[in-house]
Amino acid sequence: MVELRKRREAPSDASEPPQKKSNSSTNAKAESDPSKTATATIDGAEKTHNPVIGDIISLEAFGGEVETQDGETTNLKKLVEGSKSGVVLFTYPKASTPGCTTQACLFRDEFSPLTATGYSIFGLSSDSPKSNTTFKTKQKLPYTLLCDPNATLIAAIGMRKAPKGIARGVFVVSKAGRVEAVEPGGPAATVEVVRRLVKSSGVQSGGNVGNVVETKDTQKDEGDEAESRCASEDDTADNRADVAAEVADTAEKLDGV
Repeated sequence: MVELRKRREAPSDASEPPQKKSNSSTNAKAESDPSKTATATIDGAEKTHNPVIGDIISLEAFGGEVETQDGETTNLKKLVEGSKSGVVLFTYPKASTPGCTTQACLFRDEFSPLTATGYSIFGLSSDSPKSNTTFKTKQKLPYTLLCDPNATLIAAIGMRKAPKGIARGVFVVSKAGRVEAVEPGGPAATVEVVRRLVKSSGVQSGGNVGNVVETKDTQKDEGDEAESRCASEDDTADNRADVAAEVADTAEKLDGV
């Protein structure tokens, strides 16, 4: 007789295939990283758009901490509190390069009229304190340079370019936290933005801005001259390089004869 064996049934509590590990913690970390987003508390609510003119931003922890060229830790709130009317941040990609030198020198040459109504001016880049100290000393800049190596403040004001670039531009915030200007642009254009604000704020407050208005064109001409000098220096360097190349080519041809 053949004995029939009953087939063993599969256990009903068979374990389910392991679930894919959630990366929610990773996402949360990325979302909380101020260098990845430009989230700001605007009008009492969290918004992820870059600040625009008219927004009221919460200065508390906005953009994280940065350093001055002297290595002192600070933030936007402290800068605004230390100003009379508000803060001007002009961003530049890299210290001591031609375009950034032109921009810094334009703000240097117009420092007095641009601060006439109480604005405090700061340069902002991802350069190291050492690089910015050299830049400030060499160009005799009368304002503080801010070092933002992680670009957290740069990102918060909308001047960060993917993946790690920095847009040249200017950001102005009032004493009350109102965004008065946020605009990318060239060296002269960033200065012009502040010029317009100074003239406008002086007129609105009824203050004596005669000197500021009167010197506007003069300062602009000086700024144009400074920009031309920088361009001329660049052209001279290029011409020297061309001459050196021609001499090298001539020497090579003579050697071949």
